Amino acid sequence: MTERETEIQSKLSIIRQSLENAQAGAVRLRGTDWFAWATAGGSNTVLLAQETGIAEVLVTANDQWVLTDEIEAARLRNEELTPTIGLQVFPWEDPGQRETFVDAIADGKSVLSDRPQGSEQGLPTELIAQKRILMPSEINRYRKVGRLAAAAMTEVMLAAQPGWSEYELAGAGAEAMWARGLHPALTLAAGERRVLAYRHPVPSEQSLDGYAMLVFCARKYGLYANLTRFVSFRKLSSVQSAQHRQIMEIEAAGLAATQEGKTLDRVYRALADAYAARGWREAIKAHHQGGTTGYLSREIVATPATKDLITVPQAFAWNPSVPGVKVEDTFLLDKHGELDNLTYDAVWPGVTVHDRTRPWPMER
Repeated sequence: MTERETEIQSKLSIIRQSLENAQAGAVRLRGTDWFAWATAGGSNTVLLAQETGIAEVLVTANDQWVLTDEIEAARLRNEELTPTIGLQVFPWEDPGQRETFVDAIADGKSVLSDRPQGSEQGLPTELIAQKRILMPSEINRYRKVGRLAAAAMTEVMLAAQPGWSEYELAGAGAEAMWARGLHPALTLAAGERRVLAYRHPVPSEQSLDGYAMLVFCARKYGLYANLTRFVSFRKLSSVQSAQHRQIMEIEAAGLAATQEGKTLDRVYRALADAYAARGWREAIKAHHQGGTTGYLSREIVATPATKDLITVPQAFAWNPSVPGVKVEDTFLLDKHGELDNLTYDAVWPGVTVHDRTRPWPMER
């Protein structure tokens, strides 16, 4: 049995335990995140903007299938699924046939789903929690995604020019991601004026001028690598340098608080205290600070009331910011309690902050 097939069997056992606990008849997994999780990296995505895809996973106590239509079946079988996963194919023009099949399989019992419809029920909390704990084979895939995303970012920022528009920077980012097999799930780009004005600068026709930010949420195997980088086409001012250093100090407080057994609100408070200590008490309210990541760009966003426990191995992406300055990478908290930067690129200029290399703006 391959590593991927072993992972799928482990996840089927987890799903079936939840089925038994809930005394339900079936589990339907429709979301792009859950499909990738259950198939160990398969994709049901065609339209990137949708949370659900062109196929779903159906699991019962004794069987499992991927349900899809005739348009998608051959490609899924050849490119996305292992031979051990059965495929049930239905006419695209008659979706009712799929529902009739599921009803028969459930045999009058309840159906659980990540995106419940009709009389379906949501997934149990213990199953949702399991999705956020990474298996060794998932970690191996995640490391690859992180390396590819970081390399794409470095390539683009080395090529960027001050005369480019934000559209061109974002487009180059998307091209670099696609060239590496990454879905450009999010590409934010801003030049000097708009990076000071907005935390989520959707690209515009504005010129980059002397300073620019690029943000990636890059997806492969269903896993998200999240990172932010800056390029400056002149020497950074003393004010900019000081702000970048301070935001990294704030991030360091959040990273230090990211410990197994602690709750996510503890990390939020550590970040809030670090902002306040540097005179930016209100800055934390201008943008979320990040949280856990994995099969969603943020599985859980940390707030002052988030009591979810930090477990291992689990991935995190914190993104403290003030106007014009931000820091973000994707970290794995491993079973030893160490944080490993999955989106680190040795080519990118770095500075040491609390014994950890952090990305400095690329001064060109």
